[in-house]
Amino acid sequence: MNKLKIWLPLIFGGLIAVGIYVGLRLNQSTKNENSFFSFRTGQFNKLNDVINYINQEYVDTVNQKKLVESTIEEMLHKLDPHSAYIPADELQSTNEPLEGNFDGIGVEFHIQEDTIMVVTAVSGGPSDALGIQPGDRIIKVDGKNVANIKITNQMVMQNLRGPSGTKVKVTVYRKGKQIDYAITRGKIPIYSVDVSYMLSPETGYIKVSHFGDKTYEEYIDGFVKLKEMGMKNLVLDLRGNPGGYLKTAIQLADEFLPEEKLIVYTQGRSRPKESYAATKNGFFESGALVVLIDEGSASASEIVSGALQDWDRATIVGRRSFGKGLVQEQSEFPDGSAIRLTIARYYTPTGRSIQKPYDGTYDDYENELAVRLKHGELLSSDSIRFSDSLKFTTPGGRVVYGGGGIMPDIFVSLDTSGVSQYYSDVSSKGLISEFVYKYVDNNRNTLNKFKTFDEFNSGFRINESIFNDFVSFAEKSGVKPNAEGMKISDEIMRTQMKALIARQVWKNDGFYPVIQSLDNTLKKALELIDKKQVAIKGS
Repeated sequence: MNKLKIWLPLIFGGLIAVGIYVGLRLNQSTKNENSFFSFRTGQFNKLNDVINYINQEYVDTVNQKKLVESTIEEMLHKLDPHSAYIPADELQSTNEPLEGNFDGIGVEFHIQEDTIMVVTAVSGGPSDALGIQPGDRIIKVDGKNVANIKITNQMVMQNLRGPSGTKVKVTVYRKGKQIDYAITRGKIPIYSVDVSYMLSPETGYIKVSHFGDKTYEEYIDGFVKLKEMGMKNLVLDLRGNPGGYLKTAIQLADEFLPEEKLIVYTQGRSRPKESYAATKNGFFESGALVVLIDEGSASASEIVSGALQDWDRATIVGRRSFGKGLVQEQSEFPDGSAIRLTIARYYTPTGRSIQKPYDGTYDDYENELAVRLKHGELLSSDSIRFSDSLKFTTPGGRVVYGGGGIMPDIFVSLDTSGVSQYYSDVSSKGLISEFVYKYVDNNRNTLNKFKTFDEFNSGFRINESIFNDFVSFAEKSGVKPNAEGMKISDEIMRTQMKALIARQVWKNDGFYPVIQSLDNTLKKALELIDKKQVAIKGS
């Protein structure tokens, strides 16, 4: 149980907030004369009268905008955990991951010692085209000093982002020299397919981080690349994927199912049943297919994994998914704010609703994953109980469950064997990542000697000198050395360091092949494929 207490903040620190962001039915706002903006009834008049009365007669000055917005937020929270109000100043950043791009100069950055350090310039972006390099320090923006002023990530984005086509002057410090750049901002892609590579000569791996507007195209690009490399089996990783657009989930599921097979249907009080089926011949309707899920897989991730499970097309491996089976529709107000309102539930082909209960408070709903951990669900499938009324049978005869997420066919427990108090302390403070940024910055010449990732992977290791430097760095940052803890967590810390170093140079193409040595769920998937114990073709 002590290890669980240590692991708990690590789990939830790594999970994406799956509340308001996921499950959108439409890409665009719904605007028509019959929208909720035009409703005028007695109850709405009452609400308006109360707000006006407060504004006119309350003893102190009232910020009417905040009053109205807080009222809307509270109303939506009373409905369900996923209906939400999005202020105008947050709408763009909220939509960007789903739209697949943002406007900016195209750099990944890290704040190091109150200075903006360029980690990498986005390939093909404005900064890359002008020659901005990893390790450059951005010290001025439009002539204004931005170094040594306790700058935050939000402040950096406010300074560097802006409408595409606008210009910004940036001064960088590089090897003792100041260099001025005039950068024209452009569209910077936000990729939703993190990586695609071969795990073995016949098994490919594709990780999808969320379901955005460009996800399907990114997936196809990765799939075609792997097929050309000889892929016969596929591991589709949806762990930690909070969802996104419904249409994108349908597009992806369509790649694995024959024409006319039902993928999902939606139904709400004011929305008649609407069914979505496979429409064409997919690129991978037969062949060994494993889908990885966990407690962070939600919404669109559950649509895909649920459809493939219901048709016996894939073997689902991992842990029970989040349990979000509600569909939101986004509508915008004239001031640029918006609401995302739950309009329907979605159901898998067998008729499963996988929405977990939300009878309690909003906080109870969000903390349900913590309850799962406390009850041992992430460590043993035996702790999970389903009512007989929630049992469904697939055409192939498999029993599947509704009422709270997708239950995998093969359960893989959360691995806490390498977790110690020392590891928990350095991780919660972000010290491993911080150390890696410094190491890469100080050792670029050494790392540049590796011409390919394969050379790096076989020729580089976290030796005692590097590890001891980390221990000293952690001690200076307030975490005292602990011999027992360092022994327990030695492998996981060294592997994470190497993986993060690889990410700095080769991005996710370097990170994932290194970190996978710690991935028991992925190891189980490969074992099942090798033993031919996975779904090859659907029912």
